[in-house]
Amino acid sequence: MILRSLALIAALGWTASAAAATRECAQSPGKVIEVCVWVDNGQALYEVSRKGNVVLAPSELGLTFKGETAARYTAIGNPRRATSNTSWEQPWGEERVIRDNHTQLTVTLSGDTALNKAVDVTFRLFDDGFGFRYDYAGIPAGQEVAVTAERTQFHTLGAYQAWWYQGLGQERDEYLYTQTDARRITLAETPLTMKGANGLYLSFHEAAMIDFPSMLLQGNGEGTLTAWLMPWPDGTLVKKTGAFTTPWRTVLIGATPGALADSRIELNLNEPSKIPDIQKWFTPGKFVGVWWEMHLDKTTWSSGMRHGATTANVERYIDFAAKYGFSGVLVEGWNLGWDGDWIANGDKFSFTKPYPDFDIAAITAYAKSKGVQLIGHNETGGGVVNYENQLDDAMKFYSSYGVRSVKTGYVRHAGDILDRDGKGEWFAGQFMVRHNLLVAETAAKYRIAIDAHEPVKDTGLRRTWPNMIAREGARGQEYNAWGVPTNPPEHLTIIPFTRMLGGPMDFTPGIFDVAHGKDDVTRRVQSTIATQLAEYVVLYSPIQMAADLPENYEKNLGAFQFIRDVPTDWEVTKTLQSEIGDYVVVARQPRGGQDWFLGAITDENGRSLKQPLTFLAPGKKYEAQIYRDGPNADYRVNPLAITIEKKVVTSKDVLTLDLAPGGGTAIRFRLIG
Repeated sequence: MILRSLALIAALGWTASAAAATRECAQSPGKVIEVCVWVDNGQALYEVSRKGNVVLAPSELGLTFKGETAARYTAIGNPRRATSNTSWEQPWGEERVIRDNHTQLTVTLSGDTALNKAVDVTFRLFDDGFGFRYDYAGIPAGQEVAVTAERTQFHTLGAYQAWWYQGLGQERDEYLYTQTDARRITLAETPLTMKGANGLYLSFHEAAMIDFPSMLLQGNGEGTLTAWLMPWPDGTLVKKTGAFTTPWRTVLIGATPGALADSRIELNLNEPSKIPDIQKWFTPGKFVGVWWEMHLDKTTWSSGMRHGATTANVERYIDFAAKYGFSGVLVEGWNLGWDGDWIANGDKFSFTKPYPDFDIAAITAYAKSKGVQLIGHNETGGGVVNYENQLDDAMKFYSSYGVRSVKTGYVRHAGDILDRDGKGEWFAGQFMVRHNLLVAETAAKYRIAIDAHEPVKDTGLRRTWPNMIAREGARGQEYNAWGVPTNPPEHLTIIPFTRMLGGPMDFTPGIFDVAHGKDDVTRRVQSTIATQLAEYVVLYSPIQMAADLPENYEKNLGAFQFIRDVPTDWEVTKTLQSEIGDYVVVARQPRGGQDWFLGAITDENGRSLKQPLTFLAPGKKYEAQIYRDGPNADYRVNPLAITIEKKVVTSKDVLTLDLAPGGGTAIRFRLIG
């Protein structure tokens, strides 16, 4: 291994002194992943191999601070090693019990500047990837420092395809992914996922992003990606006082896309929960709400004759939720501030004053009598300072009415969020990272969970703050109401292996009236009804919305039954087969249950997949309740065709999943003996 590494270093032009340099290496528990770190010619370098083959060639490490030149590193020392093989339980999640099996290597880098005189770098190695972070423990308490550059690199080898979109777009993270040669990456958001000609899949991201800006990745056109941090308005990247650690920089490495999707590295690199009693006041579930009708322009967020958030309209949704077993009703547009250009005037929102036609006391009392809860909504229009000024009162207000979940929103162009000095901030710079955590901490004080839209991306913080239940952070279902174009079928086969590697997404699935009056397929939902059902399994969230209008569900109660049945909290999750951008098949077992649920989605191409049922319990019989594309189904011309059937199956059976263009399959496997 060492000889191969040295030969590669020489081939890439690194100096021969690397051969004599001190190298510290560590392997993952199953000896799948190996990381080596050393210093050469003033640079701190690391290299990564998988099963003896180099995956990341020598790549640079380190930070640069204001007032200092880029440090030249002279040595590594004080290696410390540790192992861990433990398990912990999520209060809710895609998997109840998470195994944390890793090895750890910490080294101290010695540099020639004051702040880089001694910096620890810790690597944690898992069999499916690794993470590393910097620890500047030597900075004295009270000393203010500013980071001006992060030197972290990821030097890939060979040809890779990448799924990405241009970073810093004005619509934050709400863009369609493009697939290109990875060498064409300019500036990409993470998670950034790649497929190599060597058969490996990689995904670059970060974990435990606390009081630090979001990391993007800048390509050099030759396969090297360098960390690029969202800056403050003055160009500073990070402002810290005293000792600090960075977020973990993470790389998932697998032989299949499913290996990435089923990795739990992001969670394992976060600290344990700070809310031990969350299960006493938050329960995963499904909800309906006053939302899709506004995106279809049937009603409005603003007050007036077409106002959607009226007492009578909300009570209609409460009745529907109670009748069909939904635990919550979301209401948007209930509070003062929506009239006029609310995006430009986000500082005018009140978070405690309803419009006169929204009687929150009567609504919450009525909901309680029906066994339903109101789900709150705080759209800020990017008026972050206004929201922070009212934040405690807003959460106290909702808590007084028994509201246990609040959807937040930050609809504002990236770079235009004003801070307390009136300067424009990026949507995921350090300012907004601090704000998002403040919202979660304040909400937790009032026993409220947060579903953040237009959010800072998820980096596994739901382990530490499990009231951060879901986020948007991608092109969701609302684009299928008014997007130009709407989301193409392949979108649903890409985001499980890109955006959703960060954490749960509130995609708002379940649209049955896919055309909603539109003839042009690129102006409506580009899927079949069976796909809409499969989304509840494929796209994970502990809260799932039945997003369509109640009347559209009551026109198709047969298909609606799957939405009623499917859980949102899981014991086990398995990505069974997949190819990014083409198709995905996922199976999940309900927490504490014996049934299984399966979702399969394809892109614009119809296909037939053979799916072994080996995930079912051996020796048991299941009734497979199958919701599949009907004869001649096609998202373009026949999206409503659906066939519902039942058959008895066992773990020895193989099902044929016939997926129409833009189609899908949803199955409940009910244990019968």
